[in-house]
Amino acid sequence: MQQFSKLDVRLRMTAALLSILLPAVSSAAEPEAPIYGHQLMTQQERRDYREQMRSARSWEEREQLRREHHERMRERARAKGVTLPDSPPARGPGAAPGAKGPGGTDPGSRPGSR
Repeated sequence: MQQFSKLDVRLRMTAALLSILLPAVSSAAEPEAPIYGHQLMTQQERRDYREQMRSARSWEEREQLRREHHERMRERARAKGVTLPDSPPARGPGAAPGAKGPGGTDPGSRPGSR
């Protein structure tokens, strides 16, 4: 049986703890993406919306949630006399150069257009 020094044991234990703790710390430290109309929402509404987005099973489902949310926020802004941008923040396919749509397709391309 292999013998380990006290230093070896401490280093291995430290490495094991870090491998467990670092992913939790880094994900908690990540800034959350802005939500369209966030200034019109309560903190609980923002939490609920983020949870719905995380729970969505597909890109299409997230897009549907985004569209519905966008419309609700536009109505809320209109009722409060607040102006929001016409478009929600860019997300998903096409939001960034080189982004791909569902199935790895370029959302800006059409079949046979090269």
